[in-house]
Amino acid sequence: MQLMWLSGPTGNVRTISITTRTVLTAAVVIGLFLVTSGFLLHFVGFKIAVEYNPDLARSIGGVTTEAEQKRMESIYRDHLTQLRESMHNTVNEIRQLETMKNRFMEMATPNVVRDKINRKDDNKGGPLIAPRPFSSLFRQPLGIEFDQTLQDFVQTQTAVAELRTNWEKQLDWLHTLPTGLPVRGDYRISSGFGIRNDPFTGGLAMHEGLDFTANTGTQVIATAKGTVTRSGWDMGYGNVIEVQHAEGFSTRYAHLSKRIASVGDVVERGSVLGEVGSTGRSTGPHLHYEVFIRDRVINPAQVLPLGSS
Repeated sequence: MQLMWLSGPTGNVRTISITTRTVLTAAVVIGLFLVTSGFLLHFVGFKIAVEYNPDLARSIGGVTTEAEQKRMESIYRDHLTQLRESMHNTVNEIRQLETMKNRFMEMATPNVVRDKINRKDDNKGGPLIAPRPFSSLFRQPLGIEFDQTLQDFVQTQTAVAELRTNWEKQLDWLHTLPTGLPVRGDYRISSGFGIRNDPFTGGLAMHEGLDFTANTGTQVIATAKGTVTRSGWDMGYGNVIEVQHAEGFSTRYAHLSKRIASVGDVVERGSVLGEVGSTGRSTGPHLHYEVFIRDRVINPAQVLPLGSS
């Protein structure tokens, strides 16, 4: 291709030939100019960033000054301190849960079962899976990993704290129910709940409680918090005390040698009500213990931890 034009008053004709080689040469020259300009701009901008904005320098070239490095190390140390504090708080929360779990076990699990649970055994297995907060460590920038790990610990700590609060409420509720033992000291169960041969007549009769054989004078205690509604004498029960509890439960303690609690007394779980005796229709020192739910008698073994007896 040729371009032609007239130049000056003389009308001289000028021509330029445009060939493929000419176009390629021009493109190379322009490209080199642009690359050189871009490099210079990058270099100048990077130098300015290093001096005045280290964060920008790090994003541009990944290089930091000594001051910037120290600043980042300080930030990471602060993150580690926060993680340690969060871990410490979480560990304390979990230890409190462990204590509360043991209290649940004492209330609800027989000793013979608990011993099997706590027994050491080397027969164990399972795949090796790293804990979630550490399994993906360093897959992202360290600062982001610190923040995410700290958030994980905070969420875990919050969940554990909520669980502990719920457990505390459950324990408080369980302590209002007659789930404790009615005697303090050595005892044995001499008669269960249900049909039996009457010890006086020998005939079949209904026994609506449990007989705890113990020495005369052994302390009889309340199996839950409640209010004493009866403390007196009965021909069949002898010295007898009755306590009203939460959720419609009530308990009866009979054949006492001594009554200590009086009507209207508010007693706590473990409060002494009286002492084991053999008053009323009894063949020997023992505590006759009954449990009612909304005035309907039930087997006390359903709510007592008798696995160790």
